[in-house]
Amino acid sequence: MSSPSPLAPSPAPVTAWALTPGSIGHEVQCIGVVEALGLAPVVKRVDPSPPFRWLAPWGPAAVDGAIAPPWPDLLVVSGRQAIPYARMIRRHSEGRTLVVCLQNPVAPLSWFDLVWTNVHDGVAGPNVLTTLTSPNTLTRPRLDLGAAALAARLGPMPRPWIGGIVGGTSGAYAFSAEEATRLGAALADLAGRTGGSVVVTPSRRTPPASLAALDAALAAALPAERRWLWDGTTGDNPYFGILGGAGVLVVTCDSVNMLGEAAYTGTPVYAFPLSGGTPKFAAFHAAMLAAGAMRWLDDAALAAAVTDGSLAAWTYEPLNANAVIAARIAALLAARGHRVAAF
Repeated sequence: MSSPSPLAPSPAPVTAWALTPGSIGHEVQCIGVVEALGLAPVVKRVDPSPPFRWLAPWGPAAVDGAIAPPWPDLLVVSGRQAIPYARMIRRHSEGRTLVVCLQNPVAPLSWFDLVWTNVHDGVAGPNVLTTLTSPNTLTRPRLDLGAAALAARLGPMPRPWIGGIVGGTSGAYAFSAEEATRLGAALADLAGRTGGSVVVTPSRRTPPASLAALDAALAAALPAERRWLWDGTTGDNPYFGILGGAGVLVVTCDSVNMLGEAAYTGTPVYAFPLSGGTPKFAAFHAAMLAAGAMRWLDDAALAAAVTDGSLAAWTYEPLNANAVIAARIAALLAARGHRVAAF
């Protein structure tokens, strides 16, 4: 009898780094893409000192003891300060590390194996992938857990929840107290006609005076047991809970990420207009409307949003940039002999 053949060794797990300057916007996108591949990212943050900071993305990478071999199979970077490290790792790994840049690097596209940007950024090239919305860390299980946690936090607050996701003043938009009052009135109107409740979360950009005006408008129209506004001082941000549990989402128009994350859910999304705008925002909004993933919350839409005491149902294909980006990366990894569990 012949002895049994030895088992073939299992392939080594694919390793992945998410490398950014540490800002939440950059980091969330990198982590979300790596997780969509079924991988656990090793999070790396860089904070180079001058003159390296001034020279990025064109200059060399500063010495950083945390950025050292063994190099990962996959490197996902975002942010100007991260790009010199991406170039260094690609060079020192002799091309074995697949290097992906999220957002427009404002540098030669040839420095990367893949570049992702939003469609409205207008970046094109043979190694460029574009999607309407941005990558994030949303998953259905996380949204469901968030909704359950928020329901326990709010107690018997009447449904449906009218979810308010509020941005604020930026380089492109203003969010005045007058606009906040109008937003509060619109949210209260939807709750009043459905018998539901308003649940709101602001962003770090929401001006305190505008948040106070929004709160006052809700208080003038709804009893305390049918309104809840997170003021940022108690408990965790209910953002995932509102995205996961609301029957309708009203999102200020000033954030590509907030609107895109709302459109991940498949829940009806109304964009609340603010003063200001840019051509890029106009292009993004137009594309969201064309995809059926958002409607403007104007007087006509507000009137039509409720039928016979119930939220008017409208559907669209949820927008999942993570899946699109991860599929392209998985194909590039497969060409190098790496397989990931999610694909």
